[in-house]
Amino acid sequence: MEPSGAPQIHVDVPRRSVVNAAMTPIRPPAPRAMLGEALAFIEGPRLLWQAPALARQPRGDGGPVLVLPGFGAGDGSTALLRAYLTWLGYDARGWGLGTNRGHVPKLVPRVVELVDAAQAATRRRVRLVGWSLGGVLAREAARERPTRVERVVTFGTPVVGGPKYTAAAERYRQRGYDLDAIEAAAAARDAVPLRVPVTAIYSRTDGVVAWQACIDPVNRGVEHIEVAGTHVGLGFNPDVFRLVAERLALPARVASPQRHHGTTKHNESQPPRRKPVR
Repeated sequence: MEPSGAPQIHVDVPRRSVVNAAMTPIRPPAPRAMLGEALAFIEGPRLLWQAPALARQPRGDGGPVLVLPGFGAGDGSTALLRAYLTWLGYDARGWGLGTNRGHVPKLVPRVVELVDAAQAATRRRVRLVGWSLGGVLAREAARERPTRVERVVTFGTPVVGGPKYTAAAERYRQRGYDLDAIEAAAAARDAVPLRVPVTAIYSRTDGVVAWQACIDPVNRGVEHIEVAGTHVGLGFNPDVFRLVAERLALPARVASPQRHHGTTKHNESQPPRRKPVR
């Protein structure tokens, strides 16, 4: 029997509702939403509380998993997740590029090089896990190397608008970036569809990235899953850890399972919610 604090997971189906949600006007999180990020501290105790359930997740197969940090963060931010994946039996690796400074055009080629090196060294496809902006880099590396990437899992990743709909938008503007041009460039990348399975985890209470910006309206192979939590806490969230472990364990090139919610009528402006999975 699992602890009473079992994960609250919502799977967004049918896809039509996801697309409709993504088409609603998107705005960056309100400044007051950042106050909710202070609740990230509760993820540590939750992670410990859920340790027995996490220990029962599928074992890894020794394959390479490259974990990419978010904007302004480095490998230290993903150390706990990588330690967990290593314990499960994966060859979990940091990116080794220091702090993620957010320059996607410069970083994508370097991440592609990491994918090439890991695949060459192991002779196995690489799984990619990305937190926030790290998820953008993971998706683009998978787009560049679809035959060398097995699957991608992202959490809190803004796939629409780049930084435009995030709390970092003003910082980008102050550094001279044209956010409208970045949004257009991000949309243009979808001219080449993603050809590997992608799971996109997001939270409606994310105080850093607008949750609607995490919904991919273009690539039909993307599975969207909602969890409860803050943006800062996603890297320590036991629900995220469990989902990452479940998805990484799926056979190569098998699409992530889409669980349907029956015939319940939903508000078309939002993805439907699902009863908690316990």
